[in-house]
Amino acid sequence: MNSPPPPVADLTWPPEAQRWPPVFPPVCACAWGDDRFGLWMDVVIGGPVQRFRWIEPGEFVMGSPEGEAERSIDEGPPHVVRVTKGFWLAETACSRRVWASVMGRDPSCFKDDPENPVEQVSWDDVQDFLRKVDKRVPGMKAGLPTEAEWEYACRAGNKKAFSWGDGISALQANYRATESYADGPTGEYRKRTVPVKSFNPNGWGLYQMHGNVDEWCSDGMREYDCTPKVDPRGPEGDAPRAVRGGSWNAPPRWLRAAYRLKLLRGVRYHYQGFRFYLRSTSGPARNTERPPEAVVTRDA
Repeated sequence: MNSPPPPVADLTWPPEAQRWPPVFPPVCACAWGDDRFGLWMDVVIGGPVQRFRWIEPGEFVMGSPEGEAERSIDEGPPHVVRVTKGFWLAETACSRRVWASVMGRDPSCFKDDPENPVEQVSWDDVQDFLRKVDKRVPGMKAGLPTEAEWEYACRAGNKKAFSWGDGISALQANYRATESYADGPTGEYRKRTVPVKSFNPNGWGLYQMHGNVDEWCSDGMREYDCTPKVDPRGPEGDAPRAVRGGSWNAPPRWLRAAYRLKLLRGVRYHYQGFRFYLRSTSGPARNTERPPEAVVTRDA
């Protein structure tokens, strides 16, 4: 019996006019521009500035093919997913500095650098953080990406095991590098988090989608099948939530773009963090004013 043909995403979708943000720049932005990675904006959150990258709508193949080294069975079958709504995704995992500016406390185990990612935060803790952020960013709703949105952003158009290719080394990510992936090199096992911009970003300007801290998703893990999906969501309510990306103490295969894990909503681990998005709720009203701390600038 012949195997079905591999799924193929329609890279011509959506039409050009639907690829852009509904409002640019959003009223909450203190700076914005366009660089080799695409559109970006800076938002003052409490005191620190967080940069966000525009993730435009599109299609991709979610999951891993049978031939990918060290894959897990729940990563398949690979299937086409259409993400119909763009969003502004933080270019880094949430740092200790940003978390403390919103929450007034820092639960992290590793406190040597304020630019380390916050960790030891449960999914429920993150919901409290997001509600507080909502009050600081007019015209926007803060949230966590779904598991599908997370993998779409992680891959940044790449079909390989990692956003840069099919191998990994300690020069590319923070993980348990004393273990090798697919007979590749071993290296330094740092045994802790590192600052959120310690390695090169992916093709869409997102830092450390692989390693450093695991990242919470908004939904739980759904069971895959071969049929194309549109904005799929996994279980919600009290269900365990999907966790993506791998961490500083994870083996390299856990850092692959397709690797999936789930955790109870209330757990707090020193390898567990998150990355949040902002999504426009409406166009700005004519009398909407920018926050007083916002100084509007543009890329040259």
